Amino acid sequence: VTDWRNYDTIYTERYRRRPKDNPDGYTQNSAMNFVDGLKGKLSIHHGAVDDNVHPGNSVQLLYALLKKNKKFDFMLYPEQKHGIRFQRYREAIVEYFIEHLKPEVL
Repeated sequence: VTDWRNYDTIYTERYRRRPKDNPDGYTQNSAMNFVDGLKGKLSIHHGAVDDNVHPGNSVQLLYALLKKNKKFDFMLYPEQKHGIRFQRYREAIVEYFIEHLKPEVL
């Protein structure tokens, strides 16, 4: 979730109240506030038909990263919802992490 205003209102408003009743709470807790401090190899993965955290959240983050010239990799998984269930997609995620998170050899 990049901005709680974009999330499921039943869940969000239960804990945060409505945005008009708690504007500071929504603004201060947005992941968008941390884009400037992000470093290293960023990897963003999202299910294309996620009806829990809408893909627009990732688009919002990608746009902010591009404006700040941050490097990232993005993978959108067709026909996947909130969890990535297709085995080949899971294997691709593991392969990505093995390739990019392995320690440097001296």
